[in-house]
Amino acid sequence: METLINDFSPGLFVVQTILLLGLIFLLVKFAWKPILTSLNEREEGIQGALEAADKARKEMQNLQADNDKLLKEARAEREAMLKEAREIKEKMISDSKEQAQIEGDKLLKQAQAAIESEKKAAVADIKNQVAALSVEIAEKVLKEQLSNKDKQLKLVEDMLGDVKLN
Repeated sequence: METLINDFSPGLFVVQTILLLGLIFLLVKFAWKPILTSLNEREEGIQGALEAADKARKEMQNLQADNDKLLKEARAEREAMLKEAREIKEKMISDSKEQAQIEGDKLLKQAQAAIESEKKAAVADIKNQVAALSVEIAEKVLKEQLSNKDKQLKLVEDMLGDVKLN
């Protein structure tokens, strides 16, 4: 340290001080403003990017909320459509069953009426056949009984006896 104090030159000190102050002045005049301007611009750019990112995050949240809302509405609408479709299906099935029941009852009544009509026709046909057979049998019996004179007289007497009894 002693050598520094011995080598100290006041003129050199003043010149170096003036040069240092000149250099500082030149830096302040020409370099300091652009450096501060670029730092401010960079800070503003970073702040703008942060604000844009925050705005984008909020927009994403809003879009997500809108998306969730639309999804819920779509699900509700789908459920309503499915419910309506089920109701329509059940109504169609019940209407078809009811129509089938009506048609079945109608066909059953027609069949019963046809059966009853056929039954009456069959009974009438049987009665006619029985009457015809009875007439044929009676005719044969009468012919046989009337073929003999004694039998004819006996038949007449029997008939007259029946008339007297009544």
